[in-house]
Amino acid sequence: MAEYFAEVQWQREPAEAFVDQRYHRQHEWHFDENVVVPASSSPHIVPLPYSQAAAVDPEEALVASLSSCHMLFFLSIAASAGFVVERYVDRACGRMDKNEAGAWWMSQVVLKPAVEFSGKIPSVGDLAKFHHQAHQQCFIANSVRTEVKLELADAPANAGLASSS
Repeated sequence: MAEYFAEVQWQREPAEAFVDQRYHRQHEWHFDENVVVPASSSPHIVPLPYSQAAAVDPEEALVASLSSCHMLFFLSIAASAGFVVERYVDRACGRMDKNEAGAWWMSQVVLKPAVEFSGKIPSVGDLAKFHHQAHQQCFIANSVRTEVKLELADAPANAGLASSS
């Protein structure tokens, strides 16, 4: 068993009444030794100036967590299969919808990874297998009820760098 910790810090500004809902939502996420991430509510949910658009909101963090977890497993699987990944970029997108009870939830996250390889280039079938295995092994995907979809770029775009040998 492993445990993971995050500390979330927020403090009311003296000039904010709070009970009128006109308070800032900027806060910090503290991880490990000294990693601090500026966070806020999403401006889509709490309007500016009470949200901070430049900070990470919980919805973005969920999308990034799913993408990051998938990528880390993909890299390990590709390396174990003898392929050299030079670059991995995923422009993941999360979609909020209302559920049966009318509550908002992250209904879907679409991962759109583009992977560049050097040396031996995997086949389209290899890529699909690696992504399928990564999805099955991803701790975060296994922890949410959100649908996680994978949209791979066309094979030539995914093939990446030509061998330099």
